[in-house]
Amino acid sequence: MFDMRPVGYVIGLLVASLGLTMLAPLAADLLAGNGHWFVFFESAVITISTGGLMALACANAVSAGLTLRQTFLLTSLVWLTLPVFGALPFMLGAPNASFTNAFFEAMSGLTTTGSTTFEGLEQMPDGLKLWRGMLQWLGGVGIIVVAMVFLPELRVGGMQIFRHEAFETMGKILPRAGQIASSISVIYVMLTVSCTLAYSATGMLPFDALVHAMTTVSTGGMANYDHSFSLYAGGAHYVAVVFMILAALPFVRYVQLLGGTAKPLWRDSQVRGFFIVIIFSVLLVTAWLWGREGVMTELAFREALFNVVSILSGTGYSSADYMSWGTFPVVMFFFVGLVGGCAGSTACSVKIFRYQLLFASIKSQIRQIHSPHGVFTPRYDGVPISEDVLNSVMAFFVAFLLLLGFTSVLLGLTGLDFITSVSGAATALGNIGPGLGPEIGPAGNFVHINDTAKWILALAMFIGRLEIMVVLTILSVKFWRP
Repeated sequence: MFDMRPVGYVIGLLVASLGLTMLAPLAADLLAGNGHWFVFFESAVITISTGGLMALACANAVSAGLTLRQTFLLTSLVWLTLPVFGALPFMLGAPNASFTNAFFEAMSGLTTTGSTTFEGLEQMPDGLKLWRGMLQWLGGVGIIVVAMVFLPELRVGGMQIFRHEAFETMGKILPRAGQIASSISVIYVMLTVSCTLAYSATGMLPFDALVHAMTTVSTGGMANYDHSFSLYAGGAHYVAVVFMILAALPFVRYVQLLGGTAKPLWRDSQVRGFFIVIIFSVLLVTAWLWGREGVMTELAFREALFNVVSILSGTGYSSADYMSWGTFPVVMFFFVGLVGGCAGSTACSVKIFRYQLLFASIKSQIRQIHSPHGVFTPRYDGVPISEDVLNSVMAFFVAFLLLLGFTSVLLGLTGLDFITSVSGAATALGNIGPGLGPEIGPAGNFVHINDTAKWILALAMFIGRLEIMVVLTILSVKFWRP
């Protein structure tokens, strides 16, 4: 019989921990003197009590450990359960916030998607602004740990290629998963503090600097203002670019860097590929803007750089309404968003390494066609790619494209137009943030989308954040058979 107690115990602890983090926005509202603190007090009591009782009820199974099936289930249920409790402060304290909007916002936050259903962010209490930032920050560090500890062991979407990355090729610095999570968390905090200080140095208010640092390092993109980063000067834009790039690189490389070796970072084909995509995309968009404006300006370069990095990393900030730049940049941003950053980072979408594995396989097949009697093995970072990894990657690509089409059709059936449906499906599955079009584009938000579409998008965010195959595995009949 399938034992749910070990899963329930861990989820209970995580829910209670989420409740404890609500004390930070409670304190922010107390300091602001706006009387909104009681919302977080109520939410914290409910969340801590529920999580604590769940953990106590399942505590007798702690020594049992987790089987493979329980690990799959735990990985999924965590990302469904936490948004329910993360939505409580929005339901109790945000103006006109229905459960649908509150859950959408919490799911968008914890999956670091960054799409929002709220308007008038400037008038929102400090506690709720901080809570939006904290949800993304917690989701960011959570997905790094999941990507480096759980997904490789679950052999999801080709992630098993990094099984030795975390545990062996690090010079035995971190022999256990707990140590990996601990080291990555320290680096994550260091990046957040550095980003906060850098934003403050550009003239950003301390509170705004902290919240935006959280949503930058998590590549989440939720801002404190409806107009995102368009209100800030160039200095803040360049700071954001630097930290969005840093957050989209493999965090294991930072651990190695602190261990005294920088070679793995520079030799990582993911990192090289990521920078190639940035440079190529920025040059194309900058050239387009210079040609369109008839003059070479720093502003055009900065806006191209900022928005390309923001979409590629899945952060989703915007410094301008790029829908008004013409057809080419819009199409460019759509496809750039489907590339994503590096595995083992806070970035989202398909990820650079999967495209590299796909191209390596295609190259090998072409060479095989030219020389039928030769033996050509696709390689990644000089290491032969196993059939198991290639099959996982191909399955991921097929599943991603099928879900993209299926989600687009479902959104269209709710009454959304073609551009909104397709870009909405892509931005949710890729956890990118803004879509395309006047409604959900960089100048809009998701507040006026119908409730059915919001639930479809929230589910797509959940599936996309867990690399698709984890959820599909749980939905299979075979998974539940003894």
